[in-house]
Amino acid sequence: MKSSKATGSAQFDAHAQPPSLCIAGDWTLTHYAALEQVVAGLSGKLGESVTVNLDPLGELDTAGASLLVRLIGPERIKDLAQEAPHLPEAQRALMQTVGAAMATYKKPPRGPKTSTLSDVLARIGRTMEGLWHQQVQLLGFIGLTLETIFRTAPRPRRWRVTSLVSHIEQTGLDAVPIVALLTFMVGAVVAFLGSTVLADFGASIYTVDLVAFSFLREFGVLLTAILMAGRTASAFTAQIGSMKANEEIDAIRALGLDPMELLVVPRVLAMLVSLPLLTFLAMMAGLIGGGVVCALVLDISPVMFISLLKSDIGVRHFVVGIVKAPVFAFIIAVIGCLEGFKVSGSAQSVGEHTTSSVVQSIFVVILLDAMAALFFMEMNW
Repeated sequence: MKSSKATGSAQFDAHAQPPSLCIAGDWTLTHYAALEQVVAGLSGKLGESVTVNLDPLGELDTAGASLLVRLIGPERIKDLAQEAPHLPEAQRALMQTVGAAMATYKKPPRGPKTSTLSDVLARIGRTMEGLWHQQVQLLGFIGLTLETIFRTAPRPRRWRVTSLVSHIEQTGLDAVPIVALLTFMVGAVVAFLGSTVLADFGASIYTVDLVAFSFLREFGVLLTAILMAGRTASAFTAQIGSMKANEEIDAIRALGLDPMELLVVPRVLAMLVSLPLLTFLAMMAGLIGGGVVCALVLDISPVMFISLLKSDIGVRHFVVGIVKAPVFAFIIAVIGCLEGFKVSGSAQSVGEHTTSSVVQSIFVVILLDAMAALFFMEMNW
């Protein structure tokens, strides 16, 4: 290959007979910007009768070859062996390869122009369609989970007792400190704020009723369910998702075992056991937190606090709160397991579906709680 230190050039002589084009210098990536301007200036001026002299050509790389193909044309590149007999074989082969590639290249068609409003509406539509498919998948998975539970319930030999006890410990016993501490502090805050507002009306004694109503009917089960959605649903998704990414679930199926029976049912049953117990603990912790504030701020003794609870608060308020716990537990566990099965096989997918399970669980829990509150209020329960 010839060596040249000069920037590439293309000299076109229109007065010669026939017109000629002389390619000289280095046609490399280093000089690409200047050479592109040269090629653009000669675009449309070269006819088929123009002779091309490539003998002064210096160094050549792929970028330079692409510019020469644009300048000369991919069809004439095929005849370089006849038109430029002194061109080195390596440069000839490079130009012919680039020419063949550029001859078959087609620019992708440009999509129709869209406005910002149509893009926003399209994104909303795609989101709504995704939510619809997501809810359909959730309903299908709920049905599959219930079918598996009812199928294995009459067969004690297929119960996964060890797995069930292990998950009860993880979801229930290990969550006792955080649930008790959080609800105790929230109960204290509710009592303090309630006493501050009710004192303006001379009704500080009703702070006891405020704390009891709020925790027995709403706060106890709702705070516990939100904690479980963030703590347990994410754990279920990460565990099953990691198994999916490592192809362990495929191995389970290859062994003739049912992943629903082995992985999902123990987790769902563990949540059905743990969440009601944790809800009861949350109710008691919230009442204790409210009682501590009443004793310190309002001089309401613990005996008087309990007496007011017995006289003003009926058992139905406790039932209204505790009956929602199994429903929340089932939904949280099912969503966590379903998102785990959706993992595609990468660490990024595990993280995305773990986040999705937490968001979905909290949203569904709050939605169901709001619907239940309206229902119980209309039923005057």
